[in-house]
Amino acid sequence: MQSQSAADLPDLDAGQLSAAYAAGELSPVEVVTACLRRMDEREPALRAMYDRYDDDAVAAAESSRRRWEQGTQRGPLDGIPITLKENQAVAGRPTILGSASTEPTPAPQNSPVVDAALDAGASILGRTTMSELGMLSSGIASAHPITRNPWNLDWAPGGSSSGAGAASAAGYAPINLGSDIGGSIRLPASWCGIAGFKPSYGRIAVDPPYPGRTIGPMGRTVADLARSMGALTGPHPADPWSLAADDTDWGDLGLSIAGLRVGIVLDVGDGTAADSEVVSVVRRAAETFAAAGAEVTEIPPYLAPGTVSLVDTFWRASHWRNYQQKSPEQQAKMLPFIAQWCRAASTITAEEALEAHDAQITLGRSVLSATEGFDVVLSPVSPEPAFPAEWPMPSNDVDTAMSHIHFCVGYNFAGMPAASVNGGFTEAGSPVGVQIAAQRHQDRTALAAAAFFEAQRPQDAVRPWPQVSAAHQHTPAP
Repeated sequence: MQSQSAADLPDLDAGQLSAAYAAGELSPVEVVTACLRRMDEREPALRAMYDRYDDDAVAAAESSRRRWEQGTQRGPLDGIPITLKENQAVAGRPTILGSASTEPTPAPQNSPVVDAALDAGASILGRTTMSELGMLSSGIASAHPITRNPWNLDWAPGGSSSGAGAASAAGYAPINLGSDIGGSIRLPASWCGIAGFKPSYGRIAVDPPYPGRTIGPMGRTVADLARSMGALTGPHPADPWSLAADDTDWGDLGLSIAGLRVGIVLDVGDGTAADSEVVSVVRRAAETFAAAGAEVTEIPPYLAPGTVSLVDTFWRASHWRNYQQKSPEQQAKMLPFIAQWCRAASTITAEEALEAHDAQITLGRSVLSATEGFDVVLSPVSPEPAFPAEWPMPSNDVDTAMSHIHFCVGYNFAGMPAASVNGGFTEAGSPVGVQIAAQRHQDRTALAAAAFFEAQRPQDAVRPWPQVSAAHQHTPAP
């Protein structure tokens, strides 16, 4: 490979890094050091990191360097810098979920995905920020300053994997792990112009498990997402829904597009109507598949109005229960928007809670039925472009807090894999992700279709990655 300056090393993808390690052209130590330096430069503006592990990361890189020199490397993530999301437990460190109301109790052990990453030889740089209790689509949390979007610091990066989205666009690491129950990987991927992947339910073990919740990778390339899946999948006793390991070849992103049955969804029947610029980007994506020989069919609306609001009611009820268990002092530290969101569940009855619970099952069934017979389904990720960083949600209204997640959340409860790949930009410059979903357990198909679109998307969907400096600082250090 051509000689790279230290400042440019964080911009290399994981495949390039592994090839350079194998050729003896780069050392994991110099790459990790360069990534940490990139964080130092851009953190005053972005505030994407919650918890940094500089010394441990360099030590892991040194161990990786020796393995590469001895030919004993552990696989495709050996020596690759990665970050974790704040809710992924690290032994001995607190997991506060972005909230000052959470007791900072050290975790007794690593979460399964952390152990899997360490076993694969990855160098963990730290944990990225998440929005308050994982229930906002912004970078706002009571435990740390606002996380901002590298494309425009006045915009939200999305959430709840807000730091992972910002870190990916800013080039902190090639792979940044997020989690997703209603779009928390795909929304920041869309608004930050990166690639993000929500695997099939259970593909990567989650602790604590929760219906619909998944862990998945975020980064600048689909190939990096696929590379990480090969190291992080598999069962774990902490997650009773985790899937058994299979023979998926995660490195194979080949896919014959000719004859592929592709659905396009522009209206699910619920939630905020999609913005015209967003619709235009998704239609162009469908044209890209059609030009390659895919059979594209528009899928009509399939959800009853109010379905997602019922799911929101169930989440509120769950968090209201946790809210009541906090002391008055802890409740006072919670972000007011989320406290108000929780308290809205204080008057619901047991029957209403059960109805809301059952809506999750209905949602999953509706999505599976509507998408049956299609190999791939295209849609918006969010109905709207990026919104102000100071707003907790795109609507900025606690009563309609989840009105923007309807294109995403159905795939969580259907258990289907779904990726976001940048498909273009609005006139104001906001990235717009195209969601690419596949049938349940067909993760490789979703990634392969995403890789096809990434390679064939319109030229104006690809721009130089944003540059951010301390001179752009918006948020003071805590």
